[in-house]
Amino acid sequence: MTGELVINVTNEESRVALLEGGQVVELYIERKRDVSLVGNIYKGKILKILPGMQSAFVDIGLDKAAFLYVADIKTEMEEYFPSFIDNGSENPDVEDSKQHEKPNISIEDLIQEGQEILVQVAKDPIGTKGARVTSYVTMPGRYIVLMPNVEHVGISRRLEDEETRERLKETAEELRPKGFGLIMRTVSEDATKEEIKKDLEFLTLLWDNIQKKKDRISAPDLLYSDFDVIFRSIRDIMSQDVGRLVIDSKDEYEKVKEFVKSYFPRLSDRIEFYKEREPIFDAFSIELDISRALGRRVWLKSGGYIVIDQTEAMTVIDVNTGKYVGKEDLEETILKTNLEAVKEIAYQVRLRNLGGIIIIDFIDMERIENRDRVFNSFVDAMKRDRAKNTIYNISELGIIQMTRKRVRESLGRVLCEQCPYCEGKGFVKSPRTVVYEIYRKLKRMNLPHASAVIIKAHSSVADLLSDEERAGAEEIEALLGIKLIPKENPGLHQENYEISIL
Repeated sequence: MTGELVINVTNEESRVALLEGGQVVELYIERKRDVSLVGNIYKGKILKILPGMQSAFVDIGLDKAAFLYVADIKTEMEEYFPSFIDNGSENPDVEDSKQHEKPNISIEDLIQEGQEILVQVAKDPIGTKGARVTSYVTMPGRYIVLMPNVEHVGISRRLEDEETRERLKETAEELRPKGFGLIMRTVSEDATKEEIKKDLEFLTLLWDNIQKKKDRISAPDLLYSDFDVIFRSIRDIMSQDVGRLVIDSKDEYEKVKEFVKSYFPRLSDRIEFYKEREPIFDAFSIELDISRALGRRVWLKSGGYIVIDQTEAMTVIDVNTGKYVGKEDLEETILKTNLEAVKEIAYQVRLRNLGGIIIIDFIDMERIENRDRVFNSFVDAMKRDRAKNTIYNISELGIIQMTRKRVRESLGRVLCEQCPYCEGKGFVKSPRTVVYEIYRKLKRMNLPHASAVIIKAHSSVADLLSDEERAGAEEIEALLGIKLIPKENPGLHQENYEISIL
């Protein structure tokens, strides 16, 4: 399937959409005020060590201290590198892994408070959490990843052909500088030795400049900032599967052409400037997909639907038959709905960039072969996902559990904020519930000398007090010997009200 990269650039933000078959499957948004920090390298200072958590807070010059786990100081290679290669997409096969032989060491044996340390951002700040950093620094290029101070050679596990793997391993061993390690990325499959060598020279020059700057500055300070979202997309996403890149900014188009000409000349003929008057995301029907990706409910063509609920720790996806009643028996109807949902869920997971723990509740199926069919279809649908994921077998209840590498915020968290009205609950108390709360509160109040009480409430609540629920108001008036006067205040939250005594 030939993909397309469509890039929209404005003064406020840059948006990059990866299309497959004309449909958006990945979307990257970088706003000028909220640039991603992943890949940035800092000279930091250890602020505080938490022995009980085997972690430490590191000052890297941001508002929130970064978080450093002991695993990110002495981590195993294959657990660490997915954080940096293709934004978590690659799972390299590290051939020689002496790292596995390291004993279990306490974080206090590795670092001390006040110590200056070179760290790289592995995850952007998410929610209330600061950035996650690691002391293992990597320099991603287009064809390779350079690993300073780690003498290893690895090949991307996405490259399955043994002859290709062996050829790339020999190339890496031949080119690898002493004191460095190399990982051959997926796109290196079609690269010449000269292209790989040029990539390596560029990365080693970057590393040398970082080392020189580190000796001149004091912590905390930024040593190296990774490419912006446009150039990262070219480096990490442009491959043989992406037929063209279309961009609507003349200035950025010229920069991209120059960048590609200098470092990736074989991509030059794939870069196009969009000249039409119609906004580029409208022309490619991307805005519609973005709006759809922000909804809680997603309808399937059959009439079924899926519901996506995102919490801080996990995402829950529920499959329902909806309006689809099928034409055969119940089991067949359920199977068809689940199989249709499989493709949509895999698509939504990629588009929304859902990370962490994901629980998918398919409709219960009685036959084991049907459960296996749904599971295998889902695994197959997720194969095109560039983010590292692990999928566990479907349970008897029709539930699939999976984890997906989270490096950046989900699309919903980038584009939306917590609802100020419901405060994130997703629900508000009904007007009738609020009316009954008012009645209970009035009965608890001490009103010996009051002649009347004014109740200011949202119009929906005030209407009930004056009409349908007037009997309750009359009961309180007789009980307390007062007059209740409801007044509308549309500016009040539906759950809030004010009681004034006359």
